Amino acid sequence: MRTPTEAEVLAAADAIIEAFAATDTDAYFAGFAPDASFVFHPEPARLNSRAEYEALWAGWLASGWRVTACSSSERLVQTFPGGAVFSHTVATSIDSADGPDSYVERESIIFRSVEDGLEAIHEHLSTVPTEEGAA
Repeated sequence: MRTPTEAEVLAAADAIIEAFAATDTDAYFAGFAPDASFVFHPEPARLNSRAEYEALWAGWLASGWRVTACSSSERLVQTFPGGAVFSHTVATSIDSADGPDSYVERESIIFRSVEDGLEAIHEHLSTVPTEEGAA
């Protein structure tokens, strides 16, 4: 079982991030395995497949949602035989029917090695705690 390099993991993660930033549906979901699962703090339940997330995404797009900017910082790559964990802080700006919004979250993406590179099999998005007393 091959251990991916840090460069391979960063390239796979950057492809997903760049496609998300462009609201490029096809390129974004191409980075995820069909059996990938997703845990997003604003959603009431885990999404157990890429198809479930694609349906949610399609609803967002239909309501006028789109990403206007996305940046990644505090990146960490942890590799192991057969895959890797990529975690980072992600700052996202969106536009929607409710107007523009921006938020900062923590995200982890788990990748597995496949014949032609890496594919994401799990994504977990969580809030970033605010310091007590911060404005």
